[in-house]
Amino acid sequence: MRYRSRVIGPMHRYFWRFKLTPAGRMIVMAVLLSSVGVISVEIPIYQVFCALLGLLMVCEPIGLLLRPHLELKGRLPEQARVDEPFTCDVIMTNRSWKPAFDLMAGLFGLPKPVELLSGDRYVSSLARGETAVLPVTLVAHRRGVYRLPPVQIHSTFPFNLMRFGGSKLPAQSVTILPAYHTLEQIDIPLSHRYQPGGILVAANTGDSLEYIGNREYSPGEPARHLDFRAWARLGRPVVREYQEEYSCRVAVILDTFVPGRRRRGAKGFANLEAAVSLTAATAEALSTGDFLIDFFAAGPNLHVFRSTGNQSSFDSVLEILAAVDASRSDPFAQVSPVVAEEMQQISTAVCILLDWDDARRELTDRMLEAGCALKVIVVCDGETTLPIQESAQIQQVRIDTITSGHLQEI
Repeated sequence: MRYRSRVIGPMHRYFWRFKLTPAGRMIVMAVLLSSVGVISVEIPIYQVFCALLGLLMVCEPIGLLLRPHLELKGRLPEQARVDEPFTCDVIMTNRSWKPAFDLMAGLFGLPKPVELLSGDRYVSSLARGETAVLPVTLVAHRRGVYRLPPVQIHSTFPFNLMRFGGSKLPAQSVTILPAYHTLEQIDIPLSHRYQPGGILVAANTGDSLEYIGNREYSPGEPARHLDFRAWARLGRPVVREYQEEYSCRVAVILDTFVPGRRRRGAKGFANLEAAVSLTAATAEALSTGDFLIDFFAAGPNLHVFRSTGNQSSFDSVLEILAAVDASRSDPFAQVSPVVAEEMQQISTAVCILLDWDDARRELTDRMLEAGCALKVIVVCDGETTLPIQESAQIQQVRIDTITSGHLQEI
């Protein structure tokens, strides 16, 4: 039985998913239903059975004879946004001595959240040596990193009942970034904690130290710091004194704990997806200011990303958010001490939580004890486990307020 399943399974997938078009599947089902006519040639349904079976038998040799042999070029984009279509232009060149007809593109075995939008597009004919472009458009309805099947170009000639050929582009992965709405204003408390490394951590080309004044020369100091005009005026060696500029480090902490009793919807957990969108919007707002962003995803393991203060850092945060999944077990007992240790070098923390309970309150208390300024956003509809006292540092936001774009400032 195991041997039969290994043979029958792939054959079924090949014939039912690839070989037969939707119209071809209907013909095959009609052939099976009308096969009762083989009992007697006098039954009228016998003629229906013969006609449908003959149609399939004519289609197969013609399709095999005119099977296309194509050279393909093209590549899907590596990144896209949720619910935003993305397109690959497949360049097809006919390398066969015969013409090719009714060329279409397909991706067979797509992940459920990914949908092919261009399934009805086709190139009617392609002569020998001719080149044409066939756009392949897809859309993903959930963020994530997906391994897409190869793009296959096939012919449905004649009768659009079967697919023939199978020139392929290589399979590839695509990262679906979360959708979010830009925040117009973000109001976070700032701490004046000194950041070791200062502007060197920012790694921006062209930045320099800030001149703050002069002082007397001490033996062993670099000669390039000598201020010769002040030396000539005062009659003794004088050096320029500089001070490092530094940016404020802000930690953005995303809570991913969803209790195991909750079931995942077609687009994931609504509160987690809204929290991910708000995290992306918060990171974007902070990346436009004089902040260095440290991103933390609190799950079974604490995922940490430290930025260098440029646009690529925000792009990296989006890529991490695309792959963040829900944690089904409570991680805060293990995560809280590690987060508190990490907060020793952080000025301000923005916590985006999915509920407000004892474990999450203990996490925020540890960060306050570490000397961080704190802002807490709780993404939740209805009442939280513990009551929230709304203030400038903690507020509750509804899911639809985030997803609709009505939340413009936090």
